[in-house]
Amino acid sequence: MEDFRVLLAAVDFSPFSAAVLRTAGRLRSALQAELVVLNVVNQRDVEAVETVQRLYPAVDVARFLEKSRAERLEGLSRLLAEQGFDLPGIRKIVRVGAPHREILLAAEEEKADLLILGARGRGHLAEALFGSTAEKVFRRSPVPVLIVRTGRPDASGAPPG
Repeated sequence: MEDFRVLLAAVDFSPFSAAVLRTAGRLRSALQAELVVLNVVNQRDVEAVETVQRLYPAVDVARFLEKSRAERLEGLSRLLAEQGFDLPGIRKIVRVGAPHREILLAAEEEKADLLILGARGRGHLAEALFGSTAEKVFRRSPVPVLIVRTGRPDASGAPPG
């Protein structure tokens, strides 16, 4: 088995985020690995605020980004605490950009050995990942990627919900 020393878990605060962190926590304990938790402010959101700023100059993009980063770091701390993590032992990162690119850049900068992501499952891997951030990361990552899904399909093969 590969030597996984640094785990990078990317969360988006969706319902899948708790499952991603639970999985990352179990792996962290079993492997005695370092855990880095990442959230990305989507560049599309920044561009939307920039568009609004052109119409309403009082809107401040820098303040939006500063507030977003602070709220997301707080959200990461809260999510980690809800999952029972020892917060001082975990690094939290918030980046801005295209999520799949920022996840891959963070993996490189943090020297991650394994990426852990959530995905909305639809039954088959290709369908579950098609066009998603997880699919883009999965295709381009130089390190292994673990995709975490919650729930189990019913007898028909359809996903829950």
